[in-house]
Amino acid sequence: MSPKDQTTGRPGQRGPRHVAIIMDGNGRWAQARGRPRLFGHHAGAKRVREIVEACPDLGVEYLTIFAFSTENWKRTQVEVAGLMSLFRRYITKEARALREEGVRVRFIGDRVRLDDKLIRLMDELEEMTAANTRVHLTIALNYGGRDEVARATKRLAEDVAAGRLDPASVDEETLPKYLDTYVLPDPDLVIRTSGEARISNFLLWQSAYAEYEFIDTLWPDFSSEIFAGLVRDYGARDRRFGGVRA
Repeated sequence: MSPKDQTTGRPGQRGPRHVAIIMDGNGRWAQARGRPRLFGHHAGAKRVREIVEACPDLGVEYLTIFAFSTENWKRTQVEVAGLMSLFRRYITKEARALREEGVRVRFIGDRVRLDDKLIRLMDELEEMTAANTRVHLTIALNYGGRDEVARATKRLAEDVAAGRLDPASVDEETLPKYLDTYVLPDPDLVIRTSGEARISNFLLWQSAYAEYEFIDTLWPDFSSEIFAGLVRDYGARDRRFGGVRA
């Protein structure tokens, strides 16, 4: 059975191989409890482990999560600094467990604005989990879809200018090779929590034919049971990729 044919547990249903999640609602979750926004971000970070652990039993091989966007720098200095500290703490705390549980970790996004310590931790985590295959966890950090396409186009143009690439050969199969996600399959299902119905510059190229689920649940309340239900519901969708069933 190929990965594309894995089911969600009910006969005849094909489950998503790659799920991408826009983890939204941490701040509102905290504010509803009279706590600072960073309290919600810490609660949301704990939720990630539960969702990663649920993936193998659901047939989900690839999980991509949106942790920090290129637009999130507009938030207050206190919140941004707190998030960067949280990322460093998360990597340090979870690295060993991720490796032992067979999780392959990758980071996508532009690292130029990230501090040296965080970049070093990211590099170390990618290296120490490089041989794992049970779940492929991709963390989008300082990531924006438009920024990714712009950076990819720049690298493509540099190859053309250097004579390494014939411009006549460039087509829609060429650009993905320059994207941050070039080693990943396109997402089958994109989930956004918190009730917002927008994609917020996330995986713009890759999600051209993805199925979307916008749910009201705030990210810190997003459980493995909710996740499993969405994966099962995906199996009932009729995916035609622009075509028509015979």
